[in-house]
Amino acid sequence: MEKRLYKSSTNKVICGVCGGIGEYLNIDPTIIRLLCIALIFGAGSGLLAYIIAAIIIPEKSGF
Repeated sequence: MEKRLYKSSTNKVICGVCGGIGEYLNIDPTIIRLLCIALIFGAGSGLLAYIIAAIIIPEKSGF
């Protein structure tokens, strides 16, 4: 089966983007969230990247 990136429906805090990326990469979503927070406060690009990802990454339909 092909591995695809989806927003997480079980491990979400805001939109499920970080949870979905963590599930896709098989790492703890908390690490992804910390990296996103570091990008937001460090360069300011993390917020824009998160908003774009929330719009582009599809939600998983069905099981």
